[in-house]
Amino acid sequence: MNERIERLREKLDEPFLVTEPANVRYLSGFQSTNAALFVEDGAVRLFADFRYAEAGRMVPGVEFVETKRNLLAELAELLSGRVAFEASALTYAGYETLAGGGVDLVPTRGLVEGLRAVKDEEELEAIRGAAAIGDAAFARLAEERFVGRTERELAWRMEQLLHEEGAHGLSFPVVVAAGPTGAAPHAKPGDRTIAPGETVVVDSGAVLDGYCSDCTRTFATGELPEELGRAYGVCLEAQLAGLRAVRAGVSGVDADAAARNVIEEAGFGDAFGHGLGHGIGLVVHEGPVLRRESTDVLEPGNVVSVEPGIYLSGLGGIRIEDLVIVSDDGAEVLTPFTKELVTVD
Repeated sequence: MNERIERLREKLDEPFLVTEPANVRYLSGFQSTNAALFVEDGAVRLFADFRYAEAGRMVPGVEFVETKRNLLAELAELLSGRVAFEASALTYAGYETLAGGGVDLVPTRGLVEGLRAVKDEEELEAIRGAAAIGDAAFARLAEERFVGRTERELAWRMEQLLHEEGAHGLSFPVVVAAGPTGAAPHAKPGDRTIAPGETVVVDSGAVLDGYCSDCTRTFATGELPEELGRAYGVCLEAQLAGLRAVRAGVSGVDADAAARNVIEEAGFGDAFGHGLGHGIGLVVHEGPVLRRESTDVLEPGNVVSVEPGIYLSGLGGIRIEDLVIVSDDGAEVLTPFTKELVTVD
């Protein structure tokens, strides 16, 4: 019997329709862009169209049902009565389709995501492997020339390195943000040429066996302006404070505050506008979250990023990010590549 589905059943008051692809994969191992899992007492049905039928029939512990391409329209005919659904995954159009077929829909939030937040040992090993790939790629990137190359060129090179080190894919498109570009936390690499005397933020992650990693390091291309150099030291101090705070039983709010207080006391509070971190697993942003409005409390087996940043408009940006496993004793850091400021050519 699928232990994940059994844990889910304990949370259910009625049959449950799972449509979020990552949740379908987590519960059944089945990967598709057009599938649904229906969990009820004593039975689990997996629905997908012809393109995925061959793989679907091989999934153990489920009854596979081949559908037409319009999956929800067929489910509206096949399902009846009260059915719980994932409110964050089903579109309004999808809701209308199911309700129009007479299904009595009951919204739920976070049922499977709550299970996914605590990783088992197999998941942790995949994430450790993905993080090791990223770490090796960073070590190789640090030996490369930065100055004179465009952000886009360097991002492509990092992508190549991740694949050369064994990545099955990327957690997200590689971010390379040099000089003023780095003042935007989610900057996209462009055709700007990297110049001497500026910071270069590199944010990347590998996928291994379906699980993501995430790591950011900030490099210097020579001597930095005084304010930027000071900001790097403050950001590193804050990141280390965040790491010390991360352990089971600590709230996402308190973990965030441990790092944020350092940055605010140094006068850079307005330049740190995002949260300290987020959970990582089958997708690169999941629960729990470490930020001021978080309602999460850390548990053993959570995997989270710890990534404070300081962003100075017109000058540059700094972000330092580690990926960690939460335990009762603290945080197991999976991304040991140096956080001391590395100067590159």
